[in-house]
Amino acid sequence: MISPLSIGTRRELFVDDILIERMMDAELRLSHPERREVVFTGGAAWEDYTVGAWSLVQTESAIRLYYRAAIPDLTNEAACIMAMAESTDGGKSFHRPDLGLIEFQGSKHNNILWHGADVIIPPAFLDTNPACTPDARYKGLALLGWEKICASGSGDGLSWRRLGPDELRMDGTFDTINTAFWDSVAGCYRSYTRMFADPATGHPYPKNAIHWGIAVRAIQTSTSPDFVNWSPVQPLQYQDGDLETQMYTNAVTPCPGAEHIYIGFPNRFRQIRENVQGPSGDGCNDALFMCSRDGVHWTRYREAWVRPGLDQRNWTHRNNYPSWGILQTSDTEWSMLISEHYMQKDGVPCQFRRLSIRPWGFASIRSGYNGGEVLTKPLIFGGNELHLNYSTSVAGCIQVEIQDPAGKPIEGFAATDMLPLLGDQLDAKINWKRGSDLSALKGKPVRFRFILKDADIFAMRTI
Repeated sequence: MISPLSIGTRRELFVDDILIERMMDAELRLSHPERREVVFTGGAAWEDYTVGAWSLVQTESAIRLYYRAAIPDLTNEAACIMAMAESTDGGKSFHRPDLGLIEFQGSKHNNILWHGADVIIPPAFLDTNPACTPDARYKGLALLGWEKICASGSGDGLSWRRLGPDELRMDGTFDTINTAFWDSVAGCYRSYTRMFADPATGHPYPKNAIHWGIAVRAIQTSTSPDFVNWSPVQPLQYQDGDLETQMYTNAVTPCPGAEHIYIGFPNRFRQIRENVQGPSGDGCNDALFMCSRDGVHWTRYREAWVRPGLDQRNWTHRNNYPSWGILQTSDTEWSMLISEHYMQKDGVPCQFRRLSIRPWGFASIRSGYNGGEVLTKPLIFGGNELHLNYSTSVAGCIQVEIQDPAGKPIEGFAATDMLPLLGDQLDAKINWKRGSDLSALKGKPVRFRFILKDADIFAMRTI
């Protein structure tokens, strides 16, 4: 007998097979966001053709976009211009605020946060640690060249300082968007940073070895109680066993509203492509989706979450980077940004486009028109009602049966006790002929049998 899993009243996303025991004519399917409007275009005097989004921070009054504006000296990526843009319309457009902090070409009328070497402006996040002091409520890990990194903090997100030593004691090769956040479930800070790995073992590649063409870009994680002292790094491990795919960024974050699940949007890099090449023949990139329950072991979907698409300028290297940070742009929509038109040397500027995402809709259990079933493992829930995030066609439907651990339908909760469900809702209460009250089953192990026809279920919870 399988030991029951306790899910309490958590929202559980069908992004992996943790809850699933058996699928019959059904599958776990990746969902894809929709490219929407361009929300920011480079082209200011201080922005070159390497503009790149770093992170999104949603404050009470505006959404902040931290981004790299330029690499003035392309032989030294540490000499950067970092800037910040803001949105007051929920992420549909971003403007350059007049910050008056840094002089550029004789004027401080710009949105520049930093101009020079040893950049301490990080991909920023708002620290939700209850013990966080107001003068460091913005935090991040700042890149100091390829193999050095520091912790940065700020009270207002504009003026930054180092936290702790000039350089953190953390192994890695950090030439990317390194992320970190307060993990409210684990009660610690968690980081995701760049490493070069041996494609045969997944272990870190020696720093004194030649990286190019041998080692692969990979992701590692570490934890910290104070954002300064970090545990030894661990390479991420993938259910698919693939150690050769190059992972350029990570964009890892706890899933909003389901913070026990980590989700990531790494950028996949293919260095050699025979038919499509960038302006310098450096390959091309697309975006992936992955998820984890412990932050180390990951379910990674091999198909692209976002393809480069019809715009041929997105088929050049270092494009299609998902931004770090998820925005709630409405009650029925989440948004992220994705980079486009990187390093177009004919004068076309870089730009960031908004991605539209169904809330909690990164993947689903799905069956086509001929129908199928999904049976969960034994679960113990803590609420009184079952709610589903689901979608059907007009010809499709969903029925839910609750069984005992042995697979016998519980009286009053068989599939035949429920009218077929159709429609499209984010948090629908499920009713049987006897009603929706599950209080008599709360705390007891049960199985859920989902019968689907041309339908998707993205998430479930009890409340």
